[in-house]
Amino acid sequence: MLLSLHVRDLALIAEEEVSFTDGLNILTGETGAGKSILIGSVNLALGAKADRAVIRDGAEYALVELLFAADHEAQLDRLRELSLPVEEDGTILIKRKILPSRSICTVNGETVTAHQLREIGSLLIDIYGQRENQTLLQRGRQLDILDDYAGEKAAALKQRVREHDRARRALEEEWNRGDMDGQARSRELELLDFEIHEIEAAAVKPGEEEELDRRCRRMASAGKISEKIGLAAELVDGDGGAAELIARVCRELREVSGKDEALEPVAEQIGEIDILLSDFTRTLMDYAEELSFDPSELEEAEERLNLIRRMSEKYGSSEDGFAAALAERQERFLALTDYEETRGQLRVRLDKERESYLQAARDLSGVRRAAAKEFAGRLRQALLELNFQQVMLNIEVESDESRGDGTGIDRTVFLISMNPGESPRPLDQIASGGELSRIMLGLKTVFAGRDEIHSFIFDEIDTGISGQTAWRVAEKLGRLSRDHQLLCITHLPQITAMADTHFRIRKDSEEGRTYTHIEELSGEESLGELGRLLGGAAVTEATLRNAAEMREMAQSVKRADS
Repeated sequence: MLLSLHVRDLALIAEEEVSFTDGLNILTGETGAGKSILIGSVNLALGAKADRAVIRDGAEYALVELLFAADHEAQLDRLRELSLPVEEDGTILIKRKILPSRSICTVNGETVTAHQLREIGSLLIDIYGQRENQTLLQRGRQLDILDDYAGEKAAALKQRVREHDRARRALEEEWNRGDMDGQARSRELELLDFEIHEIEAAAVKPGEEEELDRRCRRMASAGKISEKIGLAAELVDGDGGAAELIARVCRELREVSGKDEALEPVAEQIGEIDILLSDFTRTLMDYAEELSFDPSELEEAEERLNLIRRMSEKYGSSEDGFAAALAERQERFLALTDYEETRGQLRVRLDKERESYLQAARDLSGVRRAAAKEFAGRLRQALLELNFQQVMLNIEVESDESRGDGTGIDRTVFLISMNPGESPRPLDQIASGGELSRIMLGLKTVFAGRDEIHSFIFDEIDTGISGQTAWRVAEKLGRLSRDHQLLCITHLPQITAMADTHFRIRKDSEEGRTYTHIEELSGEESLGELGRLLGGAAVTEATLRNAAEMREMAQSVKRADS
């Protein structure tokens, strides 16, 4: 459930905060008052693309905050799967700060990406507007809707279909890559034989390249190293060097340390330094003796290093001694040597995987056909309740095993007739904007008891309807709101009369600037707004009586349904 919305410095909104209730939340206002800004802010908070143009003039950034309460344990489980923190009481605070060059998105204080926001939003709320209505016309979306209705059984089969489709395609690619004539096979065998012997002859050991590189650098710098070692030895062990001076210090302190116990630790320290300096001199001399080498060693090491580097360019990293490259070529060599047998084995695997795919796809088709009949019946009844005079509705599942993909072998088309005497035709050929709005509401009614989402936003679902049809839509929203939270932007008094909570969006000019405000209306204020929707510019006593009568009718419908 969406508990609250807080917006700051977004378009015409300076700062607004609104708390929503369960049931039917109605939002009304004059055309251009900023209702689209409100819905846009929710979309932005849930990961929609943000443009710096939405930041209010003069502001450094725009901020949108949504506070949700998770309604189902399944929602909480999915949020935990996304590794997102959820408060103990199940609340989820989503914040999006929109700056000129970037956005900062957080969920309960943890930074997330816009993609993660969209995932979270899809778990918490559904938003329906004209764009969402248009998706009904897409045949691929119609298949998704049918699969959603078919539920877990279809979902499990779709997963099987996807897995077999991926495996089938991988084997088909392997089959196509391995298709070659005798001459091409002989050429590749010859190349593989050469490369296998080249790798085996090189016998590169793990870490050998790094060790050779170290040795080459050391031998190439031997002259300079020897010079510096000699100078260091002279400074330490020569006449007047560090060793002689330290030894003298030791003698001087030993002569007096017995006269004052406080000097004993100092004498011990300089003695340790004398010993360390002797050890240093021996280590330096040992290193100098090891530094000598035959010039041919450097030449051999450089040749070996160059060989390894050339092979690294050809076969990849030498870190594992080219074992992977060697194994790959040996495997390919054996496969080409026994080409016909290998191809035969691959053909058997490919045929088996294709049959597994088709069987899973056929099983999915069966589930879809069974669900289509039931779904069509329920959707037809829902549409009749939305004041369609006649509804003939068929959901056809057409299967073609030659065109299967990751979704299966089916194509779905919604065939509908809403006028007597007309045969059912594809939905995308006949539905108007108002009809699409009602069909979408009918769909949502059918799904209402099947999904885990509690909150829905309907953005002007009343487009293209009026009169008795508007009243039927209002009744349907009222029934849907018994078990769900609905936020509905509308211009129609019939829908407004059904409100459990009523908000008005208005636009004002203050000190030369324009502001959009949202306010919750009291009972009398809501009645006045309903009167405005009924009567236009002037709200008369007669209009208010009409508004009160319409509200009472709406409340009686809700009481009868409860």
